[in-house]
Formats: sequence, C-alpha cells, structure tokens
Amino acid sequence: MRQARFFAAIALISGAIGSLPVLHQSWSQPQPRPASALRPVSSFADIPDERARSVALFQEAGKVLMHPRCVNCHPASDRPNQTDSGQPHQPLVVRGPKGHGAAAMACSTCHGKANFEASKVPGHPNWHLAPASMAWEGKSLGQICDQIKDPARNDGMDMPKLIRHMAEDSLVGWAWSPGGGRTPAPGNQAEFGALIRAWAETGAHCPAP
Repeated sequence: MRQARFFAAIALISGAIGSLPVLHQSWSQPQPRPASALRPVSSFADIPDERARSVALFQEAGKVLMHPRCVNCHPASDRPNQTDSGQPHQPLVVRGPKGHGAAAMACSTCHGKANFEASKVPGHPNWHLAPASMAWEGKSLGQICDQIKDPARNDGMDMPKLIRHMAEDSLVGWAWSPGGGRTPAPGNQAEFGALIRAWAETGAHCPAP
C-alpha cells in the first residue's frame, strides 16, 4: 500500500514538472508598457510633418514637466507644494531671495543631501525652488513650452544648456527617485532627456497655449 502511494506521488510530481515549460512560456510573453512609461523618440518617426512631430515630442515630455514631482518645485507662489495633489508645504516655508528659503528657514534646515526615508523627507545637495520666472503651476503645456525656451524666463539657459539641464541635472533626476512613497515621474531621465533633445532638433515647436 505504501509503495502504491509512493508511486502515485511520483506520478503527481512528474505531471506538475511536465507543465512547467507551459508556465514558463506564458511568463516570457511580452508585457504591456506600464501607464507611467514614456514613449521612445523612435515611435514618433512616422509623423511626416516636422512641426507636428516636434509638438508631439514635447507633449510626451510634458507628462514629466506637468507631473507633481516637477510642478511642486515650480509653484505659482513663493511657497512650494507637496504630495501628488499639490498641497502647500508644511510647515510654512517661502522661496527666499535665491530659492533656497528664507534666512531663518533655509531649505537645508530640513532637507539633507539625500532622501531620509525614516521621516520621508526628500533631499538633494542642491535642494531649492525653481526661480519665480519658471513658475509652471496652473499653466498650460504650451505656456510652459514658451517659457522654458525663453532665456529671460528660464534662468538664462540657451537650448544646449536647457537640454543638459533636463537630461543630466541630478536635481531634475530626483523626480524619478523621490522616495518616501511618492509617485515618481513617468519613464526615466534618459528617456525624458532624449525627448527634449529630439524636440529641439525638430525646431522646438510648442503646443497651442
């Protein structure tokens, strides 16, 4: 009787192992792109009109520009925002003369050189607000596009500097590693930078305001 049960168990295990290749095959099927992904530059190649392609590239990059991880640090007022819903910063802090906070409450008082997960306080060596001239909160993507191209309003950056800022600046890169349970910006900085570069190369055209 024991021998019969032993062989029955072996047969059951063999049957389970025999089904593994089928399971492996189902796991290896291509997975859909997550909703938070950015389309690659190559996916816009079939737009024949260069102006339309440029606008489409910027609209894709706009998923990052208009994300709370960016807009919260480009507020309409002198007070930064927090959370995915853009709540006013708590405790009350203000921009200060150079975007690093007021003298009595500098950003570096609470924000260290890196995210502090124990308290969920974000951090970066150069943590600060964008200049008031680069406020994005409440603006359309077309308005933001016109703004970031204008050296008088983008902290004096020409197009090569703007591309480097978007593609390489580590403070911009924080948006993809925000820690503290925050929702990261879509895609990654390399993909975002590639979209901005392709947008510039196709004339840097903007969506309608």
